[in-house]
Amino acid sequence: MACSAMGALAACGSELCLMPCSSSKLSWSRSSHVASSSGLVSVARVGNVDVGSARRGGGGCGVHVRASVASSPKTGTMQYRKLGDSDLVISEITLGTMTWGNQNTEKEAHEQLSYAFDNGINIFDSAEAYPIPMTAETQGRTDRYISTWLKTMPRDKVIVATKVAGYSEKSTYLRDSGKTLRVNEENITESVEKSLKRLGTDHIDLLQIHWPDRYVPLFGDKMFDPKKVRDSVPILDQLQALKNVVDQGKVRYVGVSNETSWGVMEFTRLANELNLPKIVSIQNSYSLLVRTQFEVDLVEVCLPQNCNVGLLAYSPLAGGSLTGKYILNPEASSSGRFNLFPGYMGRYNKSLARVCLLAPHL
Repeated sequence: MACSAMGALAACGSELCLMPCSSSKLSWSRSSHVASSSGLVSVARVGNVDVGSARRGGGGCGVHVRASVASSPKTGTMQYRKLGDSDLVISEITLGTMTWGNQNTEKEAHEQLSYAFDNGINIFDSAEAYPIPMTAETQGRTDRYISTWLKTMPRDKVIVATKVAGYSEKSTYLRDSGKTLRVNEENITESVEKSLKRLGTDHIDLLQIHWPDRYVPLFGDKMFDPKKVRDSVPILDQLQALKNVVDQGKVRYVGVSNETSWGVMEFTRLANELNLPKIVSIQNSYSLLVRTQFEVDLVEVCLPQNCNVGLLAYSPLAGGSLTGKYILNPEASSSGRFNLFPGYMGRYNKSLARVCLLAPHL
């Protein structure tokens, strides 16, 4: 099956992941372990450009060279890349964990973690707010499931990524004070301390800001509305707070998530000018159905010769829509993703059904 130059798709459980590839062929494989909607993320490649696969550098956004790609010592198939301006050499597939503790049991989480690790995946992504949906009762279970597995593993072989929550008036249960969440020194410090305790480790390899402190369109809201702009924690203050936990050895590298081009450039500019921790990654939604935000302008910002920020693509199967499980499925719930937009159902069901019929012959 032919594909664009963006790369190949690899699968684990119910999620497929965009993987850099040297050919233009599309390859499919499926794990026997169900990953549910926890999903996978990857270092993305757009055309012939590997976003985030470059050496360390500095000065402005920096001018960097492309790093080599190493094959997995375990399987010979997994490839690894340096993540942005970091020393983290990560597998091109990252295992997401957001349903563990809600849709998945601890035993299932351990099976998925071990299966992924045995097949060359070395980076696992969590968040203080997990599992999703977010509730005070389940919060932190995901980290605790990872912790009990991590105790059985060589810590230096596993890259642990997690996230500090952004601005929120609803998820106040994440903080002892019960106040509105902000990305400031107080919140970052408390978040890191609690994450370390839940994960049972003395350091976090990659700490990401889950969503910005300032207003940006989020989680289905596509258009920027100037009327919604509010007071926010200055990015300089956020970087200084992140520097504290990095200097203390509790965090190795920092990144952002659900960010914009302006945000990435401002984080990078301030870090370079004031010798503060530079963001090495951005975790945004990216799939065959969600391409515009990254490909229109973020890709230029993230290029190795510009800001050199690696893309960690979440929801690479558009929440499962690209797996085909919603195609003419009479058992789909009335609130299923395709049923929410009946005007599009005929168009997409026809094309997706045809792809599924033709796939075995390509």
